[in-house]
Amino acid sequence: MKIDLIGPSYPFRGGISYYTTLLFKHLKAKHRVKFYCFRRQYPRFLFPGKTDKEESRFYLSDDEALPILDALNPLTWLRVAGNMIKDRPELVIFPWWVVYWAPQDLTLIFLLKLFLKTRILFICHNVAEHEANVLKAAVSRLVLSCGDGFVVHSAAEKEALTALLGRRNIAVTYHPTYDVFNTVMIPKREAREKLRIRDEKVILFFGFVRRYKGLKDLIGALPLILSKMSVRLLIVGEFWEDKQPYLRLIEKLGVGEQVTIIDRYVPNEDIPVYFHASDLVALPYTAVTGSGLLQLALGFGKPVVTTKVGDFPKIVQHERTGFLVAPASPGEIAAAVVDFYENHDAEKMTTQIKEANKSFSWDNLVKVIESFSGNPNPLSRP
Repeated sequence: MKIDLIGPSYPFRGGISYYTTLLFKHLKAKHRVKFYCFRRQYPRFLFPGKTDKEESRFYLSDDEALPILDALNPLTWLRVAGNMIKDRPELVIFPWWVVYWAPQDLTLIFLLKLFLKTRILFICHNVAEHEANVLKAAVSRLVLSCGDGFVVHSAAEKEALTALLGRRNIAVTYHPTYDVFNTVMIPKREAREKLRIRDEKVILFFGFVRRYKGLKDLIGALPLILSKMSVRLLIVGEFWEDKQPYLRLIEKLGVGEQVTIIDRYVPNEDIPVYFHASDLVALPYTAVTGSGLLQLALGFGKPVVTTKVGDFPKIVQHERTGFLVAPASPGEIAAAVVDFYENHDAEKMTTQIKEANKSFSWDNLVKVIESFSGNPNPLSRP
């Protein structure tokens, strides 16, 4: 099948950039694929972090990727559209996560549909943005209504898409595991020495800090955990909101001696040391439908403490691959952490995670995408 793929890749960082690049690598193993990626994404003032560029020595890229698209230069959109029209792909794949991409996507899709009969497939990472409003919903509806098919990674996202567009050709498949970073086996003791950590029990909170990720609930659980045992909480990731409320909460609860904050984007080559240094990964989301970070943790074979939101209960096997708690519940988070350390074998849970990860392969995603080549009823994999 001839497929064209749109999306971010190196030198841009972040989960969707990794996702699209890995998808390209797996698709081209079976199909003829052209990957049109970005040479510029956002103007600086729209990006909440320090930079959207990758600063790692180890980065995900592909020599066959075509870095042509400039989100601020419509002439590059026309160039890509012209290339596609000449190439005549059977399927064009667009990732969707924020309405910022609406002008570019609408232009490309209009021209493709004007000159070709190619099918348009959206992979919806977020049907609606985390900070959604009525205008954004209207724009999302306008763009997504152009799609012939859709892939989502949770039943909740399917419901959101159906509510937005009505009954459509939607396939649900789990987010594939990010095991690409788990390339270096670092003994736990060595990893902790690199981080200058001497604690016997280490919990990791990893990734950009945003309100919906529930870090305040995790910090709130610390006094309850510390009343039972000594632990260290590693908070690793760039703050995309004011850090001061978190620091004040840590001070108010008197847990500062047991918290380490690393407020920066972690280069890819440094990711393994944090996960190998940790026993448990905490993902206390208050509201989310899916998470690449969950699959990153599982890719490292790490048990998780996470909340019963989105499709997490379908992905995490309670007390086998992790622990499921109610959202916004410091008490349940604390009980799960204590239960893990007192009653469970970490190595056994890692073995169970590795077995479960077989359900979250990139090959499964490729098969779902293949079903959109002309089959009106793709397999749904909730």
